[in-house]
Amino acid sequence: MIGRIHSVETCGTVDGPGLRYVIFMQGCLLRCQYCHNPDTWKRMDGKNITVEELVTDIQSYLPFFQASGGGVTVSGGEPLLQVDFLIELFTELKQLGVHTTIDSCGGCFSASPYYLEKLDTLMQVTDLVLLDLKHIDLADHIALTGMSNQHILHFAQYLDDRGVPVWIRHVLVPTISDDNEALQRLAEFIRTLHNVVKIDVLPYHKLGVYKWEELGLEYPLEGIEPPTQERINNAERILRTGLMRKKMESFQ
Repeated sequence: MIGRIHSVETCGTVDGPGLRYVIFMQGCLLRCQYCHNPDTWKRMDGKNITVEELVTDIQSYLPFFQASGGGVTVSGGEPLLQVDFLIELFTELKQLGVHTTIDSCGGCFSASPYYLEKLDTLMQVTDLVLLDLKHIDLADHIALTGMSNQHILHFAQYLDDRGVPVWIRHVLVPTISDDNEALQRLAEFIRTLHNVVKIDVLPYHKLGVYKWEELGLEYPLEGIEPPTQERINNAERILRTGLMRKKMESFQ
């Protein structure tokens, strides 16, 4: 089985628990205005690699996974564009006892029976999903990413129905995704899910701007600065309130 990847990070610390072997898959349907990996957008860029090649390399990091509670994360791009490859890769990794994580926004989620059958198979060998919820408002989501968020919210509900553990991720962009009303609505949606174990607010940054310039792309958020700590704290308070309430209710 051959997949198309952009790159690999061998000691990631922010894409799931413990030390992670992070595989950045090639290809994405969204065009997020703050994307720090625009070089992963085109599906035919990157390089081909086999499951066997990846597993062979990953095996040398098994002691680090065992010591830190880490494992392997597939990110992107959008990894779910290559479901068949992920099924074979994760199946091999589970035989080695490796913790498996998918970092996805669900941008290619489909309710077609054919796709759901494959996704169900993948979820059987997936321990955790890092789910990127970029904006709760439909119009604002389209403006931010170029796509609707309706199928993405359906993906969140699909994961809840299947009982797949989820970490919610929300990139906080001043003037775009840090509005209190939108955050409250997002929090209300998150409270409908029963599988959320963690919520991360990711402050917008400009570390990937140079990639836009190298690709000859006009950066759409020119002039927007990272959020203040006060706004980060505010977003965390709003989004995590429901999660903390659920945890308290589970002990009653």
